[in-house]
Amino acid sequence: MATREKLNKLKQRQKHFRNTYETSSLDSTAEETEPQRHRLRAKNITFDASSIDSTSVGEKLFGRAEEPEDGEDGEDGPVVFICGKCKLPVGDSLAWDGSEDSQNQIKLKRVTDNVLVGEETRLHEAGKKSLCLITDLFCQGCHSLLGMVYSSTPKKLDHKRFAFCFNVADIDSYVLGSAGQMLAAEGPKEQPVTLEYRGIVEQQLTEMKMLVMSMAQRLEEMEAGLQDGCDKV
Repeated sequence: MATREKLNKLKQRQKHFRNTYETSSLDSTAEETEPQRHRLRAKNITFDASSIDSTSVGEKLFGRAEEPEDGEDGEDGPVVFICGKCKLPVGDSLAWDGSEDSQNQIKLKRVTDNVLVGEETRLHEAGKKSLCLITDLFCQGCHSLLGMVYSSTPKKLDHKRFAFCFNVADIDSYVLGSAGQMLAAEGPKEQPVTLEYRGIVEQQLTEMKMLVMSMAQRLEEMEAGLQDGCDKV
């Protein structure tokens, strides 16, 4: 359940990047060769079969439904995905390629140099009668397992091939520009209390005390003189 909530949280990001991603996808589709078109059709069919629409997936990641343009100033920035253990960045939402709710995974087209692709290929069962060949992805910093790359799949899973699939439970994320903490304004600089500074203060207090005592004595003498003058009168 916690993993599912984490996946939903990752999806609720950046509406304006969804629009950019969809536009660039349409432009690149027009230039694709016939095999690439076939692969794209297979990808869309797979999403339809699993009741995941590519547009809704983008909305879940990059933000909620369409909002008025007046609120664009308050939108989130790009999402950076980081290793859940050592916090090294592994990718960002600009390379977003979809999500797999059933596998609790997200897919990225590109990753940073902090992601290491394993050397060994192993069998992985993505579903019933869906054996695949995968290669594990590791964090370069802490060597923890982050996800996998599908190198060979059944036809219905062609959309997963050669995409970087990250386990949601093994990564974390943050939004650029989301920091709100600021340092308080600095007040007047205070001089540190040292032995030398303390001695100067004590000397000044002693001098002030002597001055006050001298003034008090002088006032007593003046009062006594005035009193004698009054008595003579």
